[in-house]
Amino acid sequence: MLINIVKVKREEESILHNLMQFYIYEFTKYLSDLKLGQNGTYHKFNLEKYWVNQNYHAFFIKHKDELIGFALIENSTETASNRVEEFFIIEKYKGKGFGKKVAIELFNMFPGKWSISQIEKNEPAKAFWRNVIRSYTNDNFTERIDENKKTIQVFTV
Repeated sequence: MLINIVKVKREEESILHNLMQFYIYEFTKYLSDLKLGQNGTYHKFNLEKYWVNQNYHAFFIKHKDELIGFALIENSTETASNRVEEFFIIEKYKGKGFGKKVAIELFNMFPGKWSISQIEKNEPAKAFWRNVIRSYTNDNFTERIDENKKTIQVFTV
């Protein structure tokens, strides 16, 4: 399983936005208020912080030479913690271990405390992250539900 995690360059932002359209589309089954714009696309994420703030990292996920996903990571030096802001693997590679391998590589890239959250209705994401974190930490993590009904796992690498 050849996986590469590649830092997204600012000039590749449009490629990331294209890939994010698939990500947003998947969320429409959980968030009914997501709607296509008049131009036939979903609203773009504001990615400016990934180009101007050294605590934010945008990565492409590639299998061989094929673009198969992305990860957006916050690495806060102030709070000494890391956060998965967004994480996506395209459908044809889901359930084959690619996401788990990438998550583990990201954990190793940014040692310290981690916080990963999932929206209330996204049961597949909850199951994925619980499985990955449980395996990676030998079941040494905490989980809670916040005031917005997001499930949050916290652990230290």
